[in-house]
Amino acid sequence: MGFWTFLEGFLLFANALAILNEERFLAPRGWTLRDMTEPRRNSLKGQIIGLIYACQFLRLPLILFNIIFIIVKLVSG
Repeated sequence: MGFWTFLEGFLLFANALAILNEERFLAPRGWTLRDMTEPRRNSLKGQIIGLIYACQFLRLPLILFNIIFIIVKLVSG
């Protein structure tokens, strides 16, 4: 596995986190920021929820990275 494949996998994982719907998927399972109180934000669940919301917040840079990856894949084959 090369570095490019690792970056591509990371981008696909970030895309998967960015498209999660809060009302339909996260809220019924208790994975929203409203459900987390201050002491529980440092737990593993709190860190994962923070990662999900960070990916959703950074959708525009994610779109740009996707475009760059698509162009590079088209050029390099």
